[in-house]
Amino acid sequence: MIRPLSASDLDTAVELWYQASVKAHDFIPADFWHAQRTAMRDIYLPASESWVYEEQGQLAGFISWHQGAVAALFIAPSLQSLGLGRQLLDHLKARHERLDLTVYAENEQARRFYSRNGFREEVQRICEHSGHAEIVMYWQRGI
Repeated sequence: MIRPLSASDLDTAVELWYQASVKAHDFIPADFWHAQRTAMRDIYLPASESWVYEEQGQLAGFISWHQGAVAALFIAPSLQSLGLGRQLLDHLKARHERLDLTVYAENEQARRFYSRNGFREEVQRICEHSGHAEIVMYWQRGI
């Protein structure tokens, strides 16, 4: 079931985000992600429109939208590659004509996922927070 993120989901969502981030970004030290936990809980998630995928009462993943962009899409590591991310992404696509996002260039699995789901790579730049290369991608309805 996909539903809006509630305040009671925040701690679980942040833990899921942390575990998935460490797994997906092994090229960035885990302490970088750990240092972002409070900001994720208190600033980023509350500032975004977010939806969760809940399965059997457990938060399995979430997607966040902020100012025209997919700000976050994370699935619990044990539940990845089961189609949950695609369902969350489709949920957001149904609400918007265009979506932008950034993904680390070294995160080839995520790049492939977004490409399979209609996103196109637009430009590469350096992430101001981590210093790693990231790619801006976009999806537009009808293209």
